[in-house]
Amino acid sequence: MDAVVENNFVVTLTENAADHVRTLLAKEEKNAGKALRLFVEGGGCSGMQYSMVFDEKREDDFSAELHGVSVLVDPFSANYLRGSVIDFKDELNGGGFKISNPNARQSCGCGKSFEA
Repeated sequence: MDAVVENNFVVTLTENAADHVRTLLAKEEKNAGKALRLFVEGGGCSGMQYSMVFDEKREDDFSAELHGVSVLVDPFSANYLRGSVIDFKDELNGGGFKISNPNARQSCGCGKSFEA
């Protein structure tokens, strides 16, 4: 599934998150040319957990360029992530990537897992 216009993509990446992703990509030569993969998997405090990794595009991935960052989401994860906003907060306490997911019935305190 080819690139989709940003407004209709599975997730939204804020400019702050995109800036931080570009910084991470620049730090590791092994990640050159890779995209940010967002996915969910079983685990965490609430049953499902969010994960991110730099990866190559797969045939059935949803993909888009968001603020200059290539983003990938597999079809399974898209069911859980649709409409989510990924942000980055550069704060001493509680900083890092934050995912606001309208599909989560409940999220744990750490913000890294949710119940669908």
